[in-house]
Amino acid sequence: MLKTEKEKMLAGELYSGADLQLVGERLRARELCRAIAELSPQAPEAERSDLLKQLFGAATDAYITPPFFCDYGRNIELGKGVYFNFNCVLLDVAKISIGNHVLFGPAVQIYTASHPMDAAERRSGLEFAKPIAIGNDVWLGGGVIVCPGVTIGAGSVIGAGSVVLRDIPAGVFAAGNPCRVIRTL
Repeated sequence: MLKTEKEKMLAGELYSGADLQLVGERLRARELCRAIAELSPQAPEAERSDLLKQLFGAATDAYITPPFFCDYGRNIELGKGVYFNFNCVLLDVAKISIGNHVLFGPAVQIYTASHPMDAAERRSGLEFAKPIAIGNDVWLGGGVIVCPGVTIGAGSVIGAGSVVLRDIPAGVFAAGNPCRVIRTL
């Protein structure tokens, strides 16, 4: 049996993002992100919780300071006590696993999505993704970009403006472009 484009996407294979099912799921996520952004700061917690449950597909105590953007929402797995500051972008084409008590500074960007390096293959419109994992008690400073396939170990701190291209071990301060370990915490 042939795989659907969504099955290919979630398996990390080349897939077409123009697939109607995927387009519909992205539109649904955009509408939910818009609804979250339009909530009054005094809105009842139950209303906010309901929108987050719809977006992520599970109940969460995460706090999101809008605006917040994601491709699908349902490919994001959130631990307890996660905080997103203003303007975070999560391209959750593949799974994004976020541990407990993770802090996202403003304008943090998490990218699982990627494109082929070969120009002819890129012109085909096909793309792929690699999952990202962020351990418990991680703090990502403002403007951090995490690239496809990266794992960030528990308790680490990523300095503002860093571009994380490779795995970062647990318990370190890392920063820069490309991001590298500066010291053990």
